[in-house]
Amino acid sequence: MTDKTVPTLYSFRRCPYAMRARLALSISGMTCELREVKLSAKPQAMLDASPKGTVPVLVKLGGEVVDESIDIMRLALSHNDPEGWLLRDDADLIARNDGEFKHHLDRYKYPDRHGSDPEEHRAAALGFLTDLDARIAASGQLCGPARGIADMAIMPFVRQFAAVDRDWFAGAGIPNVGSWLQGHLESALFKGIMTKFAPWVEGDAPVRFPA
Repeated sequence: MTDKTVPTLYSFRRCPYAMRARLALSISGMTCELREVKLSAKPQAMLDASPKGTVPVLVKLGGEVVDESIDIMRLALSHNDPEGWLLRDDADLIARNDGEFKHHLDRYKYPDRHGSDPEEHRAAALGFLTDLDARIAASGQLCGPARGIADMAIMPFVRQFAAVDRDWFAGAGIPNVGSWLQGHLESALFKGIMTKFAPWVEGDAPVRFPA
């Protein structure tokens, strides 16, 4: 069963890329049919839409596919941006997160998978987090006093990094990042996008997102 009146979003609850997409969709109020994906058993409908097989994938009405998370964010906010997130953007900082920081994050969190030294990559990632800490100390958020697209694009990855070793993170000398992260994790917006759903299978009743 498919809701043919709204776009379809393939997502995975814990994926930071999917989180950033859901954050923007939620704040914009852009309604979708949410299909939670089990990564070990990706639905054929998602693979038909986006053969690269990564989430998130947004299938627009008419069939156009958007399968880059930052593009989904910008699309949703272009339709409705009630908090002015697009005014607080930094494409270079987001690219640094998605490139440099994500590289070290993966090798810190999954050393067996990558054959890496986790402490080496943790130390390398700290340089990026130190830069974030200085920005937050100066303005409260990454690009000003209020949350914006830069914060919401980067925060899910910092969340993942912090969770690897919470005690180390708490003592890493980046207190502003810690407070910033905790504030976003405790927000109604973040809690609202983290609702658990069973993996979607063909024939399931549509799930509207945001609820």
